Amino acid sequence: MDLKKRITQWQQQPFDLTTQKQVHELIQFPEEAEDAFYKDLEFGTGGMRGIMGVGTNRINKYTLGKNSQGLSNYLLEEYEGERISVVIAYDCRHQSQELAKVCADIFTANGIKCFLFSALRPTPELSFAVKYLKAQCGIVLTASHNPPEYNGYKVYGKDGGQLVPPQDEAISQKIQNTSFESINFEGNSSLLEYIDEEIDSAYQKDVLNSALFDHSRNKPLKIVFTPIHGTSITALPQVLEKAGYHRVSLVQDQIHPNGDFPTVVSPNPEEQEALKMAVTLATEQQADIVIGTDPDADRFGLVVKDLNSDWYYLNGNQIMAVLTEFLLQKKAVQNKLHTNCFIASTVVSTPLIEKMAHHYGVQYKNTLTGFKWIAKLIEDFPNLEFIGGGEESFGYLIGDSVRDKDAISASLLACEIANDAVNNGSSFFELLMECYKKYGFYKEHLVSITKKGKTGTDYIAQQMENFRSNPPKSIGGSPVLIIEDFLKLTAFDFDKNEEYRLSYSPSNVIIFKLKDGSKIALRPSGTEPKIKYYFSVNREFDVALSWEEQEIILGKRLNELTSSILPK
Repeated sequence: MDLKKRITQWQQQPFDLTTQKQVHELIQFPEEAEDAFYKDLEFGTGGMRGIMGVGTNRINKYTLGKNSQGLSNYLLEEYEGERISVVIAYDCRHQSQELAKVCADIFTANGIKCFLFSALRPTPELSFAVKYLKAQCGIVLTASHNPPEYNGYKVYGKDGGQLVPPQDEAISQKIQNTSFESINFEGNSSLLEYIDEEIDSAYQKDVLNSALFDHSRNKPLKIVFTPIHGTSITALPQVLEKAGYHRVSLVQDQIHPNGDFPTVVSPNPEEQEALKMAVTLATEQQADIVIGTDPDADRFGLVVKDLNSDWYYLNGNQIMAVLTEFLLQKKAVQNKLHTNCFIASTVVSTPLIEKMAHHYGVQYKNTLTGFKWIAKLIEDFPNLEFIGGGEESFGYLIGDSVRDKDAISASLLACEIANDAVNNGSSFFELLMECYKKYGFYKEHLVSITKKGKTGTDYIAQQMENFRSNPPKSIGGSPVLIIEDFLKLTAFDFDKNEEYRLSYSPSNVIIFKLKDGSKIALRPSGTEPKIKYYFSVNREFDVALSWEEQEIILGKRLNELTSSILPK
């Protein structure tokens, strides 16, 4: 259907009069109208995510309604004859609560039982609830750390993990085959059940079971925490209190859920600006650690004191390294490590995690970007024990009760590590340095280039095609040894002059591995209009040099690589 027909369709029934009026007003602005209607929103690495408004390329009651109707059709066919149920959660985004009820009504209208959280809750609690309630499906309305104008729709399978092939493809096809006219908005209240305290209690108990190692009831660690206006305020303070942390200060101006995120440029704990107020409070309180979570509480950021007692913003790879090393050490001391244990990370994350697996004699599994792939590993290898794993984008998971990155359990684990370090005269930062001494000094850097709208989509596609069809022979003065193309599922080793297959699902990712041990990966974001460049460099840790001097050396190398490969 061409653009004009799409717009015309939305100016008549079954679209309500309010929607028709909004479309009529929108077409007075041709560029905005084109962006709202030129395509359908699609599922990416984090489900469906987009700007709120009218149009097929927007989040609204009709696009989410079509999702829910198509998903209902899939569930009724896939689980014919069974008692089918769905769990729905939502975060602090504008319209999340209203849209969650719209989706719930569509499921119940189709004869499907719906458990709907009575108020906003963290995404990992939704993942937990799907398994706890033995539902076939879960949905959370969230746009994670995107700007305020965004919302989203993430779908989970009965294992509590996000959709992966072939299920995602089958559901996507059902949605594509669903017409707007066929959406049944008339809910059946007898099939709708609100949930809250029972699930909260069970989830928080599970968090404590997975991430609590020191059962002391009065721990010395001084913590500053900010939910950045998001959902973790409903869970993390309660978990920390139950774990024995009573010296917790909250950033008062950021504790109230607010989809405008008025105190930050972006509610993304990956960015230092989002944690600025928390660090200011931590300085005043002379705290040991700062924790900030994104709006749906699956990602978290940490700020700790370095060797000079200055605040140091850890990146996602560094957080993952310290958490994983701690879990492996604890398991080793308890004689609970064996060859059927495994840890996991992603193809764009630090290679340091694989080195840890080799050191401790456990299995290492590498996945595509997106935590759904780590969840799939847990499901695909039921005879193996998942210890923990994460990705560079500030996500981490402990154990297998939840099947998505979980900022609540990961934050508690970070506090346990920091508290243990304080008790032993050390610090979280010094534990990171110990990892570098043990496995090598790694430094990573991410560059994201935003290109909005249809022209942006075309630009990103062209950039990927340029690298794919005309790959560089060297980057930053170092020869390219291996090129991995995850869309074609092929790799070429220039040293051996041979091509081999990659054992992954197809994904638009290209990785260059250089002779000096550096790695560069690039991919379009699955949730934002961005192309992302991931850089990783490393060197042996030199005890004769300070960590600052070594960081400068690796920083210079990163600059050489970025200036060599990024578009001018």
